[in-house]
Amino acid sequence: MSNLPSYLAAAKPVPSANRAPWYKTIMPAYLGVMLWFVFWQDIVTGGMKPCPPMGTLSLGFFWAFVGLILAAVICHFLFYMAPGMLGMSTGLPLYVVGTSTYGAAGGLFMPGFLMGLLQFGWLAVNAFFVSEMLCKCFGWNAVAPGWPHGLVAAAFALLAAFVGLKGIKHVGRVGTYLPLIPIVVLLVLLACTGSGLRGEKDPNFLYPIMQRDPMDDIQAEKDLYIHQHKDLASRPPEFQTPWQVIGIMCIYVVGFFATAGAAGADIAMNSRSKEDVHIGGITGILLPTVLAGGAAMFIVVGAYGAGMVPGMNIGEYNPVELMRFIIGDKWTNAFRIALAISAFPGACFASFIAANSFKTTMPKVNPFVSVGVGAAAAIALAVTGVAGEIKSVFEVIGASFGPVCGAMLADYLMAGRKWSGPRAGFNPAGWISWVVGFVVGAFNLVVALLLKWPWAVDHLPNLAAYKDYVPVPPITAFVVGFALYVLLSVVGLRTKKLEMPETAE
Repeated sequence: MSNLPSYLAAAKPVPSANRAPWYKTIMPAYLGVMLWFVFWQDIVTGGMKPCPPMGTLSLGFFWAFVGLILAAVICHFLFYMAPGMLGMSTGLPLYVVGTSTYGAAGGLFMPGFLMGLLQFGWLAVNAFFVSEMLCKCFGWNAVAPGWPHGLVAAAFALLAAFVGLKGIKHVGRVGTYLPLIPIVVLLVLLACTGSGLRGEKDPNFLYPIMQRDPMDDIQAEKDLYIHQHKDLASRPPEFQTPWQVIGIMCIYVVGFFATAGAAGADIAMNSRSKEDVHIGGITGILLPTVLAGGAAMFIVVGAYGAGMVPGMNIGEYNPVELMRFIIGDKWTNAFRIALAISAFPGACFASFIAANSFKTTMPKVNPFVSVGVGAAAAIALAVTGVAGEIKSVFEVIGASFGPVCGAMLADYLMAGRKWSGPRAGFNPAGWISWVVGFVVGAFNLVVALLLKWPWAVDHLPNLAAYKDYVPVPPITAFVVGFALYVLLSVVGLRTKKLEMPETAE
């Protein structure tokens, strides 16, 4: 044990007596993530701005729902189960169990420091969308950059960062019940739009927005969309095949979930058994993803089917934005405030995770300084509107943690479905697989950014051909991380194992 870094030598597993069943640990933790309004409000658009006519529903409800189910299954089985099992079997957090993949020295940075760093990205996303909703409630300018939006976003981020540092236990108690708010919102909107889900001629068939052949109002939507985007370069192509719909759904959902999947080690280390890990994932990840995302799609379909969306707003597929047509301005403002409140614990937990990560990786730096710098960066992302580019945010997260989850799964399986223990220094197999996986996962996003730069367009004439070169980047990054880790391990690019104090079984 003398070769172990101090943080590993001091690591203590969660005692068996302190473990709890899945419905007290894993399920409530993930419910707060998957029921967050930022996730389900853009499920129909897939985060695309501008969005093609009818978004992911353009080829019918069936394919969008298939894509949602497939994405939820991938999140549970590929991104969550291995970190969750590692956390449960050892009782140790992610930055410790990650040392078998990235090394005793490398584990501090990957996934430890990276996890903390990306939490400020989530804090920025939270602050951006909460500020946008609250500004609309009070009739302020909700556009970023702008001073009303910026002030509210900054205040929200600072308060969440402070509470995350000092009062997380109190937030945790309240946060247990706050996922009920988005559940109530979704159920109310479903009830109000249910009449629009049935066609006039065939009561057993859902509203024809789910069909490929558009009715007059859908054609009107397409005409309006084309008029608004006369410049072909700014008009995203319509979906032509079901695989495109399924792919964009997987990009959106898996990209959103990637960090939460790796965090399964931290969440499941308080669990008792393999059954807890599996059932907790099904009830906290798989089912809520399908139900919340499916409900959001039904609400959009029902709102259009019931004729609630006025002509000038045709092309809006965000259930939160459609609320004012469904339940009126008064109730919409009440629901907006409620959803903003329900998002606050998530922002606090993000700050708490970031603080713990920085305390471990930078023990000599005052947490108020490190978290303060991170919070300032989050505020900058929120007030400038960068955090509002949700599809790009999810692609960055998917590119960052797709290869992490892939390599951890490979390491877990190669060790016989258990933790193999820490490895010396920086484990090359883990680091090389992450670097290559990240480059692959971020490739499309980098190309898209370069296309906005005139110099790049002029000097790289074939650049546009590579815009969507990598299929479903978060999953491709995962596959690359998994495959490369196996290959590099087989050829001997793994450092030696280090002895570790006995951990809980």
